[in-house]
Amino acid sequence: MTTRPTHRRTLQLAVGGTAVLLTLSACSSSDDSAGASASSAPSAGASSAGDVKGTVTVFAAASLKESFTELGEEFEAAHPGTEVTFNFGGSDALAASITSGAPADVFAAASPKTMQIVTDAKGAAGEPATFVRNQLEIAVVPGNPKDVATLKDLTKSGMKVALCAKEVPCGAAAQKALDGAGLKLTPVSYEQDVKSALTKVQLKEVDASVVYKTDVKAAAGKVEGVEFPESAGAVNDYPIVLLKDAPNAGAAEAFITLVRSEQGRKVLSEAGFLNP
Repeated sequence: MTTRPTHRRTLQLAVGGTAVLLTLSACSSSDDSAGASASSAPSAGASSAGDVKGTVTVFAAASLKESFTELGEEFEAAHPGTEVTFNFGGSDALAASITSGAPADVFAAASPKTMQIVTDAKGAAGEPATFVRNQLEIAVVPGNPKDVATLKDLTKSGMKVALCAKEVPCGAAAQKALDGAGLKLTPVSYEQDVKSALTKVQLKEVDASVVYKTDVKAAAGKVEGVEFPESAGAVNDYPIVLLKDAPNAGAAEAFITLVRSEQGRKVLSEAGFLNP
């Protein structure tokens, strides 16, 4: 087996073009999958390697970057002659790009609300399947020089905080947590995806940001994480669908099968995601 390069190509968001509608694979609905155990998820070997070839284009929430990149490499190793190309970004922007005509095979969103942008456009033949969940955490500069211990601490005078934009799933979840705590917070910036919000902390442009636990873990010491109880009331479900008229539907189905398999759950769990 040849060694694959660690660098992976990503796509820029497409604008315009002939609309490419999306549909979902024959996976279970999100309600059904929410209670499914890893053992009930599809087997990673459900599709024969001989039937899977070519490029699979996956549009996925930015918070899935590390785990999906790893799964993409595993998929390519299991199916010689395939390539998984990713477009990571804010789920709302990805959904808008898809409904505007960007060609893709798979869409994995960070919330049911952003997935609904696609399903409302008649792009899914059925209900999307929830494959993981994610919880918020406060990311702070290493050493936590501002002594952030609670969500309320982010509202203190002089605190510089970055949040995801409210239309982005991480931003909507952060606002839900703030509302639940009865707090008002005006950030110094609203970012278009969770990785951008995290980068603000890494560059020490802000004192803190509200991101996902998976992003703090992926930063590997470049930030510190502060847990807060209000995050339990703002957990996001992540749905996935096969797109209608996908250029490579067979391989796309196989990739979704891997994501939802026991092997996929293991990679996602190690990244910090919660089982549905």
